[in-house]
Amino acid sequence: MLTKSIAAGLAGTALLATVAFAQSPTATTDKAPTAAATTTSTTATGQWRTSKMDGLKVYNEANENIGTINDLLMDKSGAIKIAVIGVGGFLGVGEHLVAVPYEKLKFVNEAVAYTGTSAKPGATTTTTTGAATGTDRPAATTTSSTSKWYPDHAVFNASKDELKNMPEFKYSE
Repeated sequence: MLTKSIAAGLAGTALLATVAFAQSPTATTDKAPTAAATTTSTTATGQWRTSKMDGLKVYNEANENIGTINDLLMDKSGAIKIAVIGVGGFLGVGEHLVAVPYEKLKFVNEAVAYTGTSAKPGATTTTTTGAATGTDRPAATTTSSTSKWYPDHAVFNASKDELKNMPEFKYSE
């Protein structure tokens, strides 16, 4: 008896739901019809997504990995002012956070050149003279990443030890 009542209730609910969905709404307002919202597509060629900047590696001018970008801080107008860089640690444990002015970072689209003693398979690099230091170092590879939504890496003029000696950045609550 109980199963018949449940089955009848489900059938009635399904029938009422079908009738409710079949009704078309009628306009009861006296307002003039508004123009349909138009969507325009915009292109953002040459723009980077800030969500892709989290975890971006930071190198110094000697192509040494000195940390990763952990966060970007902006002012109330939306301009990015500070990059929070994580230095040292392993998988975020023991990492030292420092705040550096965003305008001091230089973003590079090309991959960092391989600086090991043996040649990287399939890679071609050339040697250039560093203007600031006068030393020879491998040049960046020439593969362009203009279709990516983020740069390959950032460059900041400091050593890992100099960053570790900077005051630790802490988020205020």
